[in-house]
Amino acid sequence: MGIKILGFLYRFIIIITILFLPVNIAIADDLVRVGITDNNFQNVLKQQVTVYGTSNCDICDKETKKILFRVAPNTDITVTNLLSGMEVNVNNQGAVLRDFVIVCPTGLLGIKELKRKGKPAIYHGAFEFVQENARRGFYLVNLIELQEYLKGVVPNEMPVKFGLEALKAQAVAARNYVITPRSKTNKEFDVVDSVASQVYFGANTETDLATQAVMETDGIVALYNHEPILTLYSSTAGGYTESYSNAFSDNLTGAFPSINKPYLTAVPDKDEFEPIDTDIKAREFYSVKIPSYDIESPYYRWQKEWTIEELENVLKQTLVSQSKTGFITPVFRQGEELGNIKDIKVMKRGESGKAMAVDLMTTKGCYRISKELVIRRVFQKGGISLPSANVVFEKKSDNSGNLTNITAYGGGFGHGVGMSQYGAGYMATKLNQPYYNILRHYYKGISLGTKPVEVSNKEVEQVFWAPVGRAHIVIFGPSVPKITVMINGKTQEFNVTRTLFQKEAKIDISRCIEDGQNKVLFYPTYFPMKVYIELVESYNTNTNKSLLGDE
Repeated sequence: MGIKILGFLYRFIIIITILFLPVNIAIADDLVRVGITDNNFQNVLKQQVTVYGTSNCDICDKETKKILFRVAPNTDITVTNLLSGMEVNVNNQGAVLRDFVIVCPTGLLGIKELKRKGKPAIYHGAFEFVQENARRGFYLVNLIELQEYLKGVVPNEMPVKFGLEALKAQAVAARNYVITPRSKTNKEFDVVDSVASQVYFGANTETDLATQAVMETDGIVALYNHEPILTLYSSTAGGYTESYSNAFSDNLTGAFPSINKPYLTAVPDKDEFEPIDTDIKAREFYSVKIPSYDIESPYYRWQKEWTIEELENVLKQTLVSQSKTGFITPVFRQGEELGNIKDIKVMKRGESGKAMAVDLMTTKGCYRISKELVIRRVFQKGGISLPSANVVFEKKSDNSGNLTNITAYGGGFGHGVGMSQYGAGYMATKLNQPYYNILRHYYKGISLGTKPVEVSNKEVEQVFWAPVGRAHIVIFGPSVPKITVMINGKTQEFNVTRTLFQKEAKIDISRCIEDGQNKVLFYPTYFPMKVYIELVESYNTNTNKSLLGDE
């Protein structure tokens, strides 16, 4: 553990002094900035926090990189927000600083009064304290290597009982999520440690099997058209995943449905599952437990019920809050009369049966509720949103035709786009599928490989884990006649051949690749080029045809 932290500190020093040191090897951008929230996983802006190191730690000025204070092990370091900066207090001695970093070279860093999974919150890497521009508070940012970060994500995003191959699929998905997030809410950090990004609980929650999964996918990401993809995932798809455009609005314009992503299209667990895009089909599909990869999830099928008076009281509150999203028309404002519910109809569904637009008809008017998350949050039960928008509404009336009860039943938990975690677990443990088959089932048309990098006047090293021992160097962009690389310590020269109309060139380096960790060093070139290592495995591309057997 100490060696890992020393290694991190060494790389951290290289990074923060790169402007002052002559280096000829490009530094990999494998550091993650994680905004740490509170015990309720809500607030990221802090007024006061107390941290400590398990061994000697240093408080360093962020700009000058100078060590300001050296603090003994397990000594409280209390940071308080002030208009003039941040007051740092150690043993009743204080100093006011602006942005600074705390490192613990041979140990870990902890946060007092913060719990993760019932355990003290302990972290690898460094803590960076950044005061908000208006000085209303400060951010506590965990600066950590990507691999160390993933060790604190994978066992908290997916149950370890799902098996090694499912955990590997989760590791790749989580790695992609950091590299290519759907949106970045704060310039001071890449992700937060909650479900708002992906769950990260630090070093105290790591497990051996999840760590193995992270190590045995080292350097590997999912790619489409030479770029890392957005690897959305959720707990349970319900047997049929949904297309991105049918569940999410456009990040820039807010338009819904959004522009589709070709690798995030609706995927059935069985070839015979037809699109569930009508009320009749959704009712048939979600009213029974049809065998699928998600069948072991407690949310595979679910049901919620309200009396009509109960639902009307819920809607008076949720319609107000969700109208602020812009996806309820007309806007329902505080104090407005809702009237009595006359009907609820799903007007548009995605391929998985996911409700995209719901019309709520009352004696006072008709309200159109759009987008899966808004629909889930409008129809709450006991203060909790619907598990998913794969929902069918069943209505009961009295002898006069007035509604008395509404029942919602459906399947799945979460947005249902991309990988289903319960589905991945089933594929790994019941169907013995390797992680790359799991990923290719949920993300269509992808390849697996290293993150594309530019090689020009500096050497660039890529480290990755090859599960089968076959790989290609992929070159795209400007053409070069040959490249020189060092593969696992041995220098190799390859001719690069491609026609005028080919967008890429592939060089088979399988004879140089070992099962396990590999290192490829690209030497400088006269002409800049973009490259990555693509894994080539023997895999079954039609995983959903017969894997469920006769269930």
